[in-house]
Amino acid sequence: MKYTYETQNTCAQVIEFELEGNVVKNVKFLYGGCPGNLQALPRLVEGMTVEEIEEKIGGIQCGIKGTSCADQLARAVRKAYEESKKSA
Repeated sequence: MKYTYETQNTCAQVIEFELEGNVVKNVKFLYGGCPGNLQALPRLVEGMTVEEIEEKIGGIQCGIKGTSCADQLARAVRKAYEESKKSA
């Protein structure tokens, strides 16, 4: 299923991705952000589980923002996964 997540305190404003069970696919960062990082992150997390993404990139901070695009992705996939379990 496809999900859209509005980020907080990051340059990229939106993250789109698909979730199949707990496996993340087709991640896209939209409307801002560092092009290099936002191309690399989707390639690195393609096919990873929600738990793997949280473990690898959750909690990463960008400057004094208290979060980062990577951290926001970890939060987004967790939120989507929890929502998908409720609707199943």
